[in-house]
Amino acid sequence: MTTLRSLTPRAVGVALAVLLAVVGLGAIAVAANGGPGSSTVTRARLERSLPVVFANVYAEQARLLGHTGVTPASLDAQAMCDKGGAQSADVGPGSTWVCLMSWTDTNVPMPSEGYGKFELNVHSNDCYTAGGPSKLTGYLTLTDTRGREVSNPAFEFDGCFDPGGDDTPTGHTFPSVTSVISTTAAVDARGRVGVQLGCGTGADGCVGTATLTAGSTTLGTVPYEMTEESTTMLHFPTASPAGATEVELTLTPATGYASSSGSTLPVQ
Repeated sequence: MTTLRSLTPRAVGVALAVLLAVVGLGAIAVAANGGPGSSTVTRARLERSLPVVFANVYAEQARLLGHTGVTPASLDAQAMCDKGGAQSADVGPGSTWVCLMSWTDTNVPMPSEGYGKFELNVHSNDCYTAGGPSKLTGYLTLTDTRGREVSNPAFEFDGCFDPGGDDTPTGHTFPSVTSVISTTAAVDARGRVGVQLGCGTGADGCVGTATLTAGSTTLGTVPYEMTEESTTMLHFPTASPAGATEVELTLTPATGYASSSGSTLPVQ
């Protein structure tokens, strides 16, 4: 085997030059793939770009529908973006970007949590494709004021941002939504009930208490705590009464959002 010691000084110099070139190419590859601090794709830039692009396509949708008084300025859209949940850095291209966005349109009120969820596929060329919740932005096509079936500009849209644009935090945040994932209440051999919760994208995760009842019997109140984009399984201490066919779950959030109406689950 040839070693650097067995080479001439000139050959050593050539070998080192080749090695440094390879290392340099590796560093460039890391940068191109979104290594720490290397990407122009950032949360702040998306939070500034997405509301502007959305406001323009949404105003065009309103014009097609005949909704008056809807302009990009009147919508006052604001966004909070996240890539891959709490454990991932909010930087770099990819298909795991999620942005929560609020806007004002009296024709389409916001849901009780105050925002809609948009999924983004962000590319390394500083452009992206965004799709929002159909209950707020509509479906692929719509019927315009002339009765024609036309493409809905707000269903899915493309945007780009300035890679050298403002990268300071926007300060826009929205609470995570605590949701009941279980569709049925699982009962173990001792009659105790288990229910699974999930915490969506948002700020500060989901913290609170959950109370479970079966008719007039309280099966317990237990705490829950989740980071965003995570789940947890709750187990209640009191056994469900014999013959119970359903239970009622009530969430009391301390952090995050949870519906004030309880969830009824059939007993499995």
